[in-house]
Amino acid sequence: MATLKMQTRIAVKNIVFATDLSPASFAALPFAAELARYFGAKVFGFHVAAPVVYPLPEMGGMPTPEEETQGAGQALRERLKEQLAGVPFEVVIGHGDIWAGLNRLIEERKIDLVVIGTHGRTGLGKALLGSVAEKIFRQAHCPVLSVGPHVSWKAQGGGETKEILYTTDFSAAAKAAAPYALSLAQESQARLTLLHVIEKPGAGDLSNPGQFIGSAMELLRETVPAEAGLWCEPHCEVEIGSPGDVILEMARRREADLIVMGVRKPEAPMGLITHFGQATAYRVVCEARCPVLTVRA
Repeated sequence: MATLKMQTRIAVKNIVFATDLSPASFAALPFAAELARYFGAKVFGFHVAAPVVYPLPEMGGMPTPEEETQGAGQALRERLKEQLAGVPFEVVIGHGDIWAGLNRLIEERKIDLVVIGTHGRTGLGKALLGSVAEKIFRQAHCPVLSVGPHVSWKAQGGGETKEILYTTDFSAAAKAAAPYALSLAQESQARLTLLHVIEKPGAGDLSNPGQFIGSAMELLRETVPAEAGLWCEPHCEVEIGSPGDVILEMARRREADLIVMGVRKPEAPMGLITHFGQATAYRVVCEARCPVLTVRA
């Protein structure tokens, strides 16, 4: 893998905060707010209203679909106003398919980053950790910051980034994510750990994965240019094992505040395929105790 050239400052002008108005999804709002203040960006609060079902005449007193949409928009507006003091924002209420509406917003408003808070069990949270999350990770042309159910704003030190974990297999997808890891480490003056995982050979495979550790370590060192200007020398790790297990354990061991990983659009119709294989990104987002930034190749 060729050494990356020195990167300029990441430009983030427009951020989408996608929410189903649940506490789980709003857990990501402080992160969106902090990023918006740092980059001087505008935030688009995006919510998909429930499908339009008109009540029967005998069901008097129930709110109309229009009233429910207005109520959702007002609730989101009040919450954004509360937490985005000094940050320009706009509320966008969509209808129908979540990904279709979000994708349209990304294209029309030239979105640079999508921020989602996920729970994985109910409402939009469940969708974002299921089929919709798959579409977002694979198809969004901008990075996606996912704040999973085990992430705490307070535990994260109010969004302070001191340690970044960048995972790579030296593929095009991983290379697309590298500039974000490098730039964020530079701007935050954060420590940067570079991780490559060599999967254990399957049953009947007599190859020795240990023979690749030296060359992988050399490729990791070449990832960061000498002129990168990082706060300290990047820490390189090559591990053998299950990618999901190793990434989560390394994040815990290094007390990572952010995980950066590349994803690519799979040929299969379902299931996240990252540079580490099927469903690794999905699992990391679900189980990580820090936000996960995914970048599509």
